[in-house]
Amino acid sequence: MKKFFITVFISILLNLCFLSHSFADSIEKEAFSLLKEYIKINTVNPPGNESRAVDFYARIFDEEEIDYEHIESAPGRGNIWARIKGGNKPALMMLQHTDVVPADPKHWSVQPFDASEKDGFLYGRGTLDMKGTGITQLATFLSLKRSSTPLNRDVIFLATADEEAGGFYGVGWLIKNKPEIFENVKLLINEGGSGRIINNNLVFEIELTQKVPVWLKLIAVDTPGHGSSPRISSSVTRLIDGLHYLKKNPFPPRIIPSVKKYFSGMSNYLEEEKAEDYKNIDSAIKRKNFIKQLQIQSPFHHSLTRDTCSITRLGASNKINVVPPVAWAEIDCRILPDRTAEDFINEIKYMMEPFDIKVETIMAFTSASSTTESELYKAIKSTLKNLYPHSYIIPRVTTGFTDSHFTRDLGIQSYGFNPIIVPLKELGRIHGNDERININAFKQGVKDHLAIIKSLVYD
Repeated sequence: MKKFFITVFISILLNLCFLSHSFADSIEKEAFSLLKEYIKINTVNPPGNESRAVDFYARIFDEEEIDYEHIESAPGRGNIWARIKGGNKPALMMLQHTDVVPADPKHWSVQPFDASEKDGFLYGRGTLDMKGTGITQLATFLSLKRSSTPLNRDVIFLATADEEAGGFYGVGWLIKNKPEIFENVKLLINEGGSGRIINNNLVFEIELTQKVPVWLKLIAVDTPGHGSSPRISSSVTRLIDGLHYLKKNPFPPRIIPSVKKYFSGMSNYLEEEKAEDYKNIDSAIKRKNFIKQLQIQSPFHHSLTRDTCSITRLGASNKINVVPPVAWAEIDCRILPDRTAEDFINEIKYMMEPFDIKVETIMAFTSASSTTESELYKAIKSTLKNLYPHSYIIPRVTTGFTDSHFTRDLGIQSYGFNPIIVPLKELGRIHGNDERININAFKQGVKDHLAIIKSLVYD
């Protein structure tokens, strides 16, 4: 009889394991199927049309009997959110944007919105930025909702418009017009970091701060005239002189604490010579020609050592033989988060004074960082260490911007992270041609993301 009960017990355990494994497989397969459907929804910004994504999520929530709300910040600019109720701990928010950048089919090997499968990859605009991460968050949210295990905190799913153009019709608008969404939210996970293979090492980078975008327009005004009779100066020549000065006088390098920690973390898996420089980056930047060589080798790493400005747009005459009254340039500046945008803008104005160039602000955000001591950061790190014991886990500073800057301004500890492992060469496809995601890596990322969030929301 004892042997019989042992046999039955083992059989039950095996069945439970099978059911658990089957459920895990089903959520991965379900997520991949949803991602293919989602990629086919065109939400290119401009114009956005993110309400199409809202309809997609609303249908899923209706099927799952999940209560949700949605609102348009402008015609077609939809935002949607849902909440799973839990215990009294401060809430966790999973944030994603639903818009994508344009994709020119002429430069793709497949149609960018067909969700084509080829050689183990899913191709499509948004697979990496960030519809893949969005569906990963959805899979986690659905898994938590379907589970009978009580949560120790509320979990909020928020999908918003307009991140690719600044977030002013998405998170920025919601904070002003629907502030109740963010009440009692103290932790947030968004895009910004992932796993990657560097020098045959598995490295996970968790984004906790970013350079601050300061987009400026420089305007020169002077006497117009005929191109055959040039004056001693013109709007165009003064603008060129001002831009040349800006180019020839880069901002001095400086290493802020979060950047030092990032470089120090990278030094653990780099070749010996570079590792020594990265470990002592605050000393290395003082060495002659180091900064120039760093910019040649890695523009991204170089840009973490100083404030930068890229000259990206120019405009002047609409006719070759007309000297125009106005010439303008737009510059994309990114400043380290240890100074204010106001101080930086005043510095640019001072630099442009000798050329009589007016400086207008197109967009400027505030600076903020998240801590490595929060429950969420520790949950990410400990879960990854359990799953990948030999991996390196480092805090990341990014040169781009995400919607996390809005939520950090609210005091929410916000982190950019998706545990999917993406080779460095694939990351170059973000905003580029033939954007794609490895199918197996995506499915594994779905499992790992769920494991991270479970470790945080289950007691």
